[in-house]
Amino acid sequence: MLTKESITEALKTVKYPGYSRDIVSFGLIKNVALHEGDVVVSLQLSTPSNDVAAQLKREAELALQNLPGIKTAKVDVMMPSAQQVAAATNTMAGQAKVPGVKRIVAIASGKGGVGKSTVSVNLACALQQLGAKVGLLDCDIYGPSIPLMMGVHEKPQVTDDERLIPPQNYGVKLMSMGFLVEGDQPVIWRGPMIVKTIQQFLFVVDWGDLDYLLVDLPPGTGDAQLTLCQTVPLDGGVIVTTPQEASLGVVRKGVAMFEKVNVPILGIVENMSYFTTPNGERVEIFGHGGGRYEAARKEVNFLGEVPIFTEIRIGGDEGRPITVKDPKSAPAQCFMKVAEELRKILG
Repeated sequence: MLTKESITEALKTVKYPGYSRDIVSFGLIKNVALHEGDVVVSLQLSTPSNDVAAQLKREAELALQNLPGIKTAKVDVMMPSAQQVAAATNTMAGQAKVPGVKRIVAIASGKGGVGKSTVSVNLACALQQLGAKVGLLDCDIYGPSIPLMMGVHEKPQVTDDERLIPPQNYGVKLMSMGFLVEGDQPVIWRGPMIVKTIQQFLFVVDWGDLDYLLVDLPPGTGDAQLTLCQTVPLDGGVIVTTPQEASLGVVRKGVAMFEKVNVPILGIVENMSYFTTPNGERVEIFGHGGGRYEAARKEVNFLGEVPIFTEIRIGGDEGRPITVKDPKSAPAQCFMKVAEELRKILG
């Protein structure tokens, strides 16, 4: 039976020119209209290229024509306005790729306390176990937690040409302000220092060849987030949330920020989804399903849910993420599923 869902699945076979990702994951599909076998799809481009528009229109219509039950297929491609082009140009001005790094993915949340860093370290280790070369950059300058969670407290070495060599653990290359300050010494900086530090972490660190550089962002939509988006071309953002509305309401602001700077949302992860007591009772401490609902509402991927497991907290405190400490366990498999979903989306 012909449905909007089957139409969307067919459009996932259409790759954006020059990329391994499809037009659905890039968020180009703005509307799908279906009436008695007649299909009209609206695409919204972010770059004013007539060649790209013609190619996407042709390939999308071919993909739809092969669907059973379809009578006619029409694809309307909408070009960006002058204001949208100007905004995109301003955002991308000065962007440069990090040498040797194939993909950069931001791990973000609208508010603190949702377990974003926990997701970041376990996702990095899970991708490494899937055979990828992975780096993890801690951009939370004021409250770095990656050194603790990854069990690394050494200072990075410096090469002869004054580049920082990132410490490694569990096969993941790491960089954090936590490696550069003594003990509990606070970082008391204004915005310009944050900007400069993040730029140095990207281009003065010798990352080598990486399949993925995951960037653990601080909560909110401030200097760190904007600096990252304006400094390097991001392949996408992963949003971490907890199920309750208090978290989701702020998450929407994070999603809106990425949309304004033309960074695709790769998906949403719902952390702390529920807790299972020793006697098997399921307790939804923060509610349940909010992340999945929000992903459906924003028409982005739902990457998975991570229940509350004591083992996850212990692994973070010990500096041995659960995906390393016990990769076959139920808590670790939650992160492995998220990593597998992310890898499929990125190609």
